[in-house]
Amino acid sequence: MSIVHIVSPDNLHGVWDKVEPYITEALKHSGGEYSAEYLKILIIQGRQVLLVAVNEANVIHGVCTVEFVNYPNDRIAYVTAFGGVGVANKDIWAQFENWLKLSGATKFRASTYESAARLYRKAFGTKIKYIVVEKDL
Repeated sequence: MSIVHIVSPDNLHGVWDKVEPYITEALKHSGGEYSAEYLKILIIQGRQVLLVAVNEANVIHGVCTVEFVNYPNDRIAYVTAFGGVGVANKDIWAQFENWLKLSGATKFRASTYESAARLYRKAFGTKIKYIVVEKDL
């Protein structure tokens, strides 16, 4: 069974070499808003949170970065990077969701591509809220 841990900004340097490859791989599927190094800075500053999934041997096999965005009616936990091996399972999701609730989040949100949206819907019961459009200026 895997366990989800929050990485303190003070401890980030001790695990960065283990989590950076997962973050870099996850960001290949992003819109280009972040680089791994920029996320590292935001985590150190406390503006984003890094969670890791570790197995029974205490080996990190997955990561998730979260930014909390406060709106008048909701506190959104916005996932900015999510990746690893064997992390899309109900046990890890339940631990993640529990931590989100304890952190005051009322909703989870992530921007993703269609195949990942289908995976999240099937595995975790998420739904497509809206479609984001974008144009370079």
